[in-house]
Amino acid sequence: MQSIATGCVTLAGNPRVAEILARVCDLTGMGFAAVAQLTEQTWTACHVLDQIEFGLDPGDELDLKTTICNEIREHGQPVVIDSVSGDAYWRTHPTPILYGFESYISLPITLSDGRFFGTLCAIDPGPAKIDMPELIATIRGFAVEIAAILDAPLRDSIG
Repeated sequence: MQSIATGCVTLAGNPRVAEILARVCDLTGMGFAAVAQLTEQTWTACHVLDQIEFGLDPGDELDLKTTICNEIREHGQPVVIDSVSGDAYWRTHPTPILYGFESYISLPITLSDGRFFGTLCAIDPGPAKIDMPELIATIRGFAVEIAAILDAPLRDSIG
């Protein structure tokens, strides 16, 4: 299997990943979506759709400890926030304050061998009605599809 380190290279410029990010933005009404690769030390943008001028490009890194994605790496569960300001926990959380977003969704991307690769996430400066089971299931399906793209080099080398 390819190393996780080459994962961003596999996803960079992939047209299907671009389609997925566009669908995530369309379905959520949010203006920024990305696939991020996480390690124990880094958060790296692999593929980005930025319609709100958030300012991240593929290959850019964020301080891992300032990301909610790092929390997802630790617990493996999705995080969905319709409105940061309307939620007692999130309105005082340092990450939304630092990055200035009001709505957020992020799901883990787990490879077929069980390794955590990163997240499929979206943010927006405005609130969004995203905490809906059907929507979360759809975005989870996209995260699974991204994992399959990452797993494809192994299948291709065996097949």
